[in-house]
Amino acid sequence: MSHTPDPRPEDDTVEAVVAEGVDDAAVESNRRLYTGWQWLLFGALAIAYSAFHLVSLNVYPLETWSFRIVHIAGALILGYGLYAGTRFADEDHRRSATWLAWVSYALLIPAVYALVRVVMMYQAMSGGAMRIAPEIEAWHYGYPLILATVAGILLSWSYRQVRQRLSPADLVLMVCSLAVAGYLLVMFNSPLRAATGTSFAPMGISYAAIAGSLLILELTRRVAGLALVVISAIFLVYVFAGPYLPGFLGYPGLSVGRFFSQVYTDAGILGPTTAVSSTYIILFIIFAAFLQASKVGDYFVNFAFAAAGRARGGPAKVSIFASGLMGMINGTSAGNVVSTGSLTIPLMKKVGYPARSAGAIEAAASTGGQIMPPIMGAGAFIMAEITGIPYTEIAVAALIPAILYFASIYFMVDFEAARKGMRGMRKEEIPLFSKLVKQVYLFAPIIILIAALFMGYSVIRAGTLATASAAIVSWLSPHKMGIPAILRALQLAGTMAIQIIAVCACAGLIVGVISLTGVGARFSSLLLGLAGVSQLLALIFAMLISILLGMGMPTTAAYAVAASVVAPGLINIGIQPLVAHFFVFYFAVVSAITPPVALASYAAAGISGDNAMGTSVASFKIGLAAFIVPFMFFYSPAMLMEGSAMQILRVGVTATLGIVMLAATVQAWFFGPVKAWQRLVMLIGAVCMIYGGIYSDIAGLVIGALMFVMQRGRPGGEGKPVTSG
Repeated sequence: MSHTPDPRPEDDTVEAVVAEGVDDAAVESNRRLYTGWQWLLFGALAIAYSAFHLVSLNVYPLETWSFRIVHIAGALILGYGLYAGTRFADEDHRRSATWLAWVSYALLIPAVYALVRVVMMYQAMSGGAMRIAPEIEAWHYGYPLILATVAGILLSWSYRQVRQRLSPADLVLMVCSLAVAGYLLVMFNSPLRAATGTSFAPMGISYAAIAGSLLILELTRRVAGLALVVISAIFLVYVFAGPYLPGFLGYPGLSVGRFFSQVYTDAGILGPTTAVSSTYIILFIIFAAFLQASKVGDYFVNFAFAAAGRARGGPAKVSIFASGLMGMINGTSAGNVVSTGSLTIPLMKKVGYPARSAGAIEAAASTGGQIMPPIMGAGAFIMAEITGIPYTEIAVAALIPAILYFASIYFMVDFEAARKGMRGMRKEEIPLFSKLVKQVYLFAPIIILIAALFMGYSVIRAGTLATASAAIVSWLSPHKMGIPAILRALQLAGTMAIQIIAVCACAGLIVGVISLTGVGARFSSLLLGLAGVSQLLALIFAMLISILLGMGMPTTAAYAVAASVVAPGLINIGIQPLVAHFFVFYFAVVSAITPPVALASYAAAGISGDNAMGTSVASFKIGLAAFIVPFMFFYSPAMLMEGSAMQILRVGVTATLGIVMLAATVQAWFFGPVKAWQRLVMLIGAVCMIYGGIYSDIAGLVIGALMFVMQRGRPGGEGKPVTSG
């Protein structure tokens, strides 16, 4: 019987693989690493930022718009302090010329002047003034602020500073962020708030919104790349170019003043995406930071090794379990790849997986963490905010789709391992399960979270209880959390939150354009027209738009934008809101493994050393079920727990069997090698069972049973592994 040779030489010493450092936060290439008083200052700011949210959400609530303005302003100030706008100065790149520093410091004059004017406006409004004179708002606030913001951003692209020091250009942007927030807090806490979007709105609101939008776009570029910024820029151009466009894209038009006076309200930047990032997301980032500080991530990965490491293709199955657990908490596909993939990808290569397969498996598994209840990254919270459907109902509805997704990846991996004759890890190579079981109490914070949610506690109260329990449970482990560790967790949370808050604010800008221009309604009418021809055609079109909008964007932003553009159209053609939003959510998630722009696959390729495009194509193949499952929602709502218990059970079981047959079709292996004609028959059987109708299920089960009998009846039982390929 042929087999893949064991890649480990016999005389090597066998050591158990123990995960360490999974919880360590990744440090981006443009992230500053301060020392001394600057480290203390920004550490204290991050701690204060996290603590502000905990207090505001649980003890002393602020007025809604004010809370969200401070939420964004804090992220901008921290973000510009921690992330540079260009490469750092080092041996290869000299520091910038001295005159650039002086120009940057000179820009502090208009920035500080605008901030001082905000204080004077506050005093005037407190003294009984009804509004500020337009010329003061323009010449003494708006123009200096926009000058400092635009020039500061441009200078930050060219000003290179050593990694341990703050750039003066970024100091200017931090002051501008304060000036924007200060003015908006003054005006939105006065009767003038009601004037937004009308000709009576103070022009100062528009100046603040223009500067604030530029600051959000620039920070998004630094922490999340150009993709979301480019899409936002296209939408902003549409606001003013739309009246000149033909067909369904045309609209009457908005003036600069009217648009910007309204976009920095709950119709846009302060709308649903920031509502979620300032409550649920920030709270669960703090929860994740507490788990990281208590080294729960290391335990999750070690537990996965002990549970699945000895199965054939062991490290790949470990990757599925570990990435699902970690991805559920950390909310970013690419970040999950970096944290768990740095351990699992080299181990997969070690037992015989090609570099491309190893990277693809990790990317697909990490992406699936975003749809794993109960936390589901962060997109589910946005779904609850937008739809008004209780979060617990969304988490329950996600259960069967998540099982199908991970079952698909598991069997893809298992069949490939069987086909190639791969081994699992030896007993000596994995942590002792008996030892890890003694620390199973580390799962308690997640269990407490689930229990609190289903007992009827609010998401905020449940998240706070889970966070507190993470600290308490750590006292039973080797990594006890005292005051220093709790402060480190708060500091880590403040830092981790910057990316997702910037992304949500930027997505809010796009949502504002969609709602204020009405382009979403026109897109809905287009979908309605397509549905008149074929509902399947309308769904395919909606899928393509959701993936296109999500390419290169983090999950939360991808879903927020797609939910504004695509979901209303699906609801208008008769699809239930829960089904429509889950359809969009799934494709926003899997855009992370969809070529040509697949962030999770690119991150995995960086670790595996394989070609990025090749890895993204391979991860697309492994995650193929995720591109089929959303259509199942439409044809069989029982997939989302909509229906009787019997319907849900039947659909869940047959869909799982269909997913197994789909994996066998893709990998050309069931209980042995599968011939070409058998693959075609199995594909038909898989589609029948995935479709979810009673007759199609029976047909699929018959085909599956026949293939099972044919495979088991072959001479040699389960077939021989194939050494090639």
